[in-house]
Amino acid sequence: MSWQTLRWLWIAVVAGVSGCWALGAEASARPNVVFILADDLGWGELGCYGQQRLRTPNIDRLASEGMRFTRHYSGAPVCAPSRCVLITGRHLGKAEIRGNIQAKVRFPEFTEGQHPLSESAFTLAQAFRKAGYATAAMGKWGLGPVGSTGDPGRKGFDLFFGYNCQAVAHSYYPEFLWRNGEKVSVNAKAVPGHRRQAQGEVRMEDQLGEVYASRPMVAEAERFIAGQKDKPFFLYLPFIEPHVAMHPPKETVDRFPKDWDTQPYRGEHGYLPHPRPRAGYAAMVAELDDHVGRVLKALEVAGLADRTLVVFTSDNGTTHAGGTTNSHFHIGGVDAAFFNSTAGLRGYKGSVYEGGLRVPMIVRWPGRVAAGTVSDVPGYFADWFPTLCEVAGLERPDGLDGTSLWPVMKGGKASPRKPMVWVFPEYGGQVAVRIGGMKAVRQRLATKSPGVWEVYDVDADPGETRDLAAGRADIIGKAEQVLREEAQPNAVFPVVLPGL
Repeated sequence: MSWQTLRWLWIAVVAGVSGCWALGAEASARPNVVFILADDLGWGELGCYGQQRLRTPNIDRLASEGMRFTRHYSGAPVCAPSRCVLITGRHLGKAEIRGNIQAKVRFPEFTEGQHPLSESAFTLAQAFRKAGYATAAMGKWGLGPVGSTGDPGRKGFDLFFGYNCQAVAHSYYPEFLWRNGEKVSVNAKAVPGHRRQAQGEVRMEDQLGEVYASRPMVAEAERFIAGQKDKPFFLYLPFIEPHVAMHPPKETVDRFPKDWDTQPYRGEHGYLPHPRPRAGYAAMVAELDDHVGRVLKALEVAGLADRTLVVFTSDNGTTHAGGTTNSHFHIGGVDAAFFNSTAGLRGYKGSVYEGGLRVPMIVRWPGRVAAGTVSDVPGYFADWFPTLCEVAGLERPDGLDGTSLWPVMKGGKASPRKPMVWVFPEYGGQVAVRIGGMKAVRQRLATKSPGVWEVYDVDADPGETRDLAAGRADIIGKAEQVLREEAQPNAVFPVVLPGL
């Protein structure tokens, strides 16, 4: 072989190595995204949002190291549709999933899981995977059974570990969790999430199993992070706390004062009884905060904290009241008044008033998002698909309804946005439209006596105490026009809009 040939071979090798290095450097330069979604966490249940009794040092640290949003809204006031809006970028007037219907209602072949996303629904995880990201989810899915068109594996996730079905997630001690299409045993015998005890001593021991399911899910997230040092990733963590049933580990309950509780919860409003319901709920929030701390620690140990955008929010407001007894407890034993869970907002989970929709939202990305900042720019779950497309340089699909929040996160001005829309068929049938600082609400649309329009200046009156409808026909007219343009028919989740 001549020296000229050897020379050209050497140049080719060097060029190849350089090219591979460049591709690797380009891949490693792309940001990771960790999206943490709490379940039924109220607007006022974090220390950084004014909470005095619940302890959330790790989530508060996120706020001190990043940006806290004060006017952020969920996709819907209950679990499945809120997650659908988040992961598809379509607001509740266009979302496929607009309520919490079990899959078996229309697909009797499935014994667990919720109504599935369709084959054509394109998700945020699919966008990340298409761009070469590793994708994983640990927590509660709720958008289609294993084997359905809404299976997490068919919606962009390389790895899913957790609860597929929201109803199964009512128990923190299930018999099994799903790893992709495989059942993984976690408890020899499940502890059901529903039981009523009218008399006798309520004992914590009667509702505890072997393995508190959230902990192996967090461990799976830690392993995933540790294995992704050389490839960008999207990690979705829809944790299940503090959704009832209320049965956190005893050692976590014992962190909180015994004198908080003067009476047990006996299951009179559903789910499990608990001898110390206030301490029990505080323990659920503390477990959630511990999970966040473990995830942040995993990023630091892997050397990825500075290359990772972390987002924390909740799927809807705090647990609603229920039942007809004189008990002050909400569903599952939650005492929202004791914790001031809504911090003065009106309504709870299941309502399109502020208490059902306005949620905490925090972002952290060291060096890219200024630490300790606060934004009052309105936003909602439909914004996250376009936001993360811009952050990660993903190809943005057509038909997204939201507005990117990335300019705000960088400290710039908010982009112009369309009105925010919620079309919710459950809890009597409700719609809401936020136009600027004004919000139009209509209730009881699925009843024989539909409610009239209500209008609130939610910037000046976040508690929605003053109905301005009598003098704001202009806002009502705009809301009706928005709904005519944005509320698409949905045969599975219909909402009748009188007069439109």
